[in-house]
Amino acid sequence: MAAESSITLAVDCMGGDHGMAATLPGCEAFLAKHADARLLLVGDEAQLSPWASKLGRAEVRHASEVVAMDDAVEIALRRKKNSSMRLAIQAVKAGEAQAAVSSGNTGALMAIARYLLKTIDGIDRPAIASQLPNAAGGATTVLDLGANVDCGPEHLLQFALMGSALVQALGFAQQPTVGLLNIGEEVIKGNDTIKQAGQWLREADAAGAIRFIGNVEGNDIFKAKADVIVCDGFVGNVALKASEGVAQMIGAMLKEELSRNVFTKAAALLALPALKAFKHRVDHRRYNGAALLGLRGLVFKSHGSADAYAFEHALARAYDAAHNGLTAQVQRRVAQAAGVFEAHRMAQFDNNALTLE
Repeated sequence: MAAESSITLAVDCMGGDHGMAATLPGCEAFLAKHADARLLLVGDEAQLSPWASKLGRAEVRHASEVVAMDDAVEIALRRKKNSSMRLAIQAVKAGEAQAAVSSGNTGALMAIARYLLKTIDGIDRPAIASQLPNAAGGATTVLDLGANVDCGPEHLLQFALMGSALVQALGFAQQPTVGLLNIGEEVIKGNDTIKQAGQWLREADAAGAIRFIGNVEGNDIFKAKADVIVCDGFVGNVALKASEGVAQMIGAMLKEELSRNVFTKAAALLALPALKAFKHRVDHRRYNGAALLGLRGLVFKSHGSADAYAFEHALARAYDAAHNGLTAQVQRRVAQAAGVFEAHRMAQFDNNALTLE
């Protein structure tokens, strides 16, 4: 459906809290800014066809089922084989699209994507990565954000490799720095897994696979101390939800303060440009679009409650990743760190052999 030089995104138009009310206007805004992009709109054909005609660079693929936000993974994976989510990912597998984007059920999206696309050689587990606004006016990429609760040092190194590739592909930094989330900056801090992960990351840095700056603490996520911060999915998801809660609290406080009295409103008018700039700076919608990293194909997860503006940004994230060859960049970094993984595998083998003796 696409010219050789264009990027085609497969869009699950039915997923998320708002469905087509958010996805289709988001698609329209995205196409207006990306002249070489095309969209494969996946969902109810009767509702999508008028939009495809309006958008121009789009075609429709009918899906008779929708994965609900509260569907169990088993239902989404085994029973709803004609869902808009599954068919969008299937288009990536078939080479009809370079990336898929969905606002739907996160667990279902990860399960279907892993089942259909499989993982890249050298990657044990896919991870979820997204950007959190930081004090420097940019964003810090954090992973994992919930896909992997229990992680070994090898997984944290894999996250560092994938996160570095993502940041480079999205154009945030050409030589991304990596920090390991810990309870302190000192090498001796943390549990055994974190200490071992630090050693693996230092070895990967020596091999030129990443730029590791050492341990970082939770507040460093928002200080722009590192371009990429790695942690297990339990910690990452807590950090993500906490940051979203803080952003919502700030917005509510500003709204309440501006509505109090005439003097506050007068002062607000004077400060309006600064307030607008601050609101834009902390607006998490600008960084919507979490990457499901480590798969043999690109899949991006938009926030379930995303509006059209946020969904447009998720599409832009997927476009940039496809345009800049994210999958190939992950494979290259994994190859650079192959010696680190092999050395630790051999050490574990030797230890096991000594135990048996």
